[in-house]
Amino acid sequence: MLSVSAFSASSSSSDLSFHFRNNWNFRTFGRPSSSLPQESSNLVAEKKEDKTRGRVSARSVTKDKILISNSQISEQHNPPPLVAALKASAEQNVASFHFPGHNRGRAAPNSITELIGLKPFLHDLPELPELDNLFSPEGPILDAQQQAAKLFGSLETWFLVGGTTCGIQAAIMATCSPGEILVLPRNSHISAVSALILSGAVPKYIIPEYNFDWDIAVGVTPSQVETAIKELEKRGQKAAAVFITSPTYHGICSNLSEITQLCHSHGIPVIVDEAHGAHLGFHPHMPTSAMQQGADIAVQSTHKVLCSLTQSSMLHMSGKIVDREKICRCLQTLQSTSPSYLLLASLDAARAQISENPETIFEKALQLAIEAKNMLRKISGISVLDGSSLPKFHAIDPLRLTIGFQQLGLSGYEADEILCKDHDIICELVETQSITFIISLGTCREHVQKLVSGIKHLAASSAPTRAAKRRVDSDNCAPFADIKTSLIPRDAFFSGKRKVRIENSLGEVCGELICPYPPGIPVLIPGEIITKKALDYLLHVRSKGAVISGASDSQLSSIVVCNK
Repeated sequence: MLSVSAFSASSSSSDLSFHFRNNWNFRTFGRPSSSLPQESSNLVAEKKEDKTRGRVSARSVTKDKILISNSQISEQHNPPPLVAALKASAEQNVASFHFPGHNRGRAAPNSITELIGLKPFLHDLPELPELDNLFSPEGPILDAQQQAAKLFGSLETWFLVGGTTCGIQAAIMATCSPGEILVLPRNSHISAVSALILSGAVPKYIIPEYNFDWDIAVGVTPSQVETAIKELEKRGQKAAAVFITSPTYHGICSNLSEITQLCHSHGIPVIVDEAHGAHLGFHPHMPTSAMQQGADIAVQSTHKVLCSLTQSSMLHMSGKIVDREKICRCLQTLQSTSPSYLLLASLDAARAQISENPETIFEKALQLAIEAKNMLRKISGISVLDGSSLPKFHAIDPLRLTIGFQQLGLSGYEADEILCKDHDIICELVETQSITFIISLGTCREHVQKLVSGIKHLAASSAPTRAAKRRVDSDNCAPFADIKTSLIPRDAFFSGKRKVRIENSLGEVCGELICPYPPGIPVLIPGEIITKKALDYLLHVRSKGAVISGASDSQLSSIVVCNK
């Protein structure tokens, strides 16, 4: 197994030596390359004759099909190890008397085969000897994971079939025993909260920086982490681990290089929820990855911007602070004993897809993203989130496109409804002040043109009727800025509970995890005192269209609380 240092020292430029730069604060849009023009007329969505538009679209689609076809041919010449093993196993002419019950598609339900065909069932195989064992890999799974470790610059990589949620739970359980302290941002994903319940760790929350103009949490600074460590030291305590989310859902990256150096000077491992950053570091215009910045563990959703199947992720580990055997034991506890080989093979395939041309594979996506932002900035009443809005967080994922409609007097929910119903545009994330769109390897020029055109029409139709340009109310308060904890999450989870009406819940200890979707950040966590600010925020976002997850009463007329 290769270490990061060994890989960096021995690799040539073709072997990704560029990955180990440490320029976390590179301004994404400050230094364009010649291949990524700042201006382009390609995205000008002017009205044209239907026939002309048809010809342009056809050329674009044909070009995209050629690119996809070339990628497939290239991979077939040197098939990924797990993909090759799955293909060979499925092609065997055998009498099979094993699970799953559809028996290699012979009894596949017609309703689903009409939708996706028989091939997925032919390759939906169990842990046959030739396919290796996820929990004790010695063959193609081991080979695939080792190749992934080399690509992503880790000491060791594990494939996950339970999503990044499973990886985060394993990382926290492997570093924090019951009663030990985990430093983490209060806006961490619910998977971190479930890990606190599973591990019995005690949370030491950091309140992240908050941007009230955009109504979003933007990240954690090194000074905040240092303050948390010093506060614990004054009480004679030490954190078992520090947990950071970087990048955020909006692509905002924390200075992991400084944070990891600080934590390592105290002997504390750093875990990074890098669910939204599996693609980082693969282009000079992208921020560097968590592994490149010295993190001990990074968990990535390979299915988000990269191209594996939904629910498949990877856990990367470097350094010697974290015990790999603990990670293995935790993953074996948390993951299914019947893992999907389609998910595992898709991880191997996604790795191979990037490995073929890592330095240029994102060129097209980056060009589309930059052109789209330049065009959108020219639309009156539209704001684009960038580094100038976040002076402490210069590194932003260039493939995230967060658009604000505040000047038009529109909330994100209202703008999303218009774009969806009137223009057939589906976004990734809707919030009170903004909408976030994702540019990925699969994004085509035609769809970016449609997005720009749709927002142009939205702005034009909104401006006359909203001349006053009222400011969308964000309550000017972070939803978790005033937290008080009575019980640790594990104790609250297992305590006796009762249901009370919401007007009678103030001051009670919350017994459920209440989380608006999107974006999946808990506003109330089991064990926290219910405050007026938290309730007001929940009622506010629910009135704007957010779905309340985790609460037994999604309408929030009542709340489950812990017995006193």
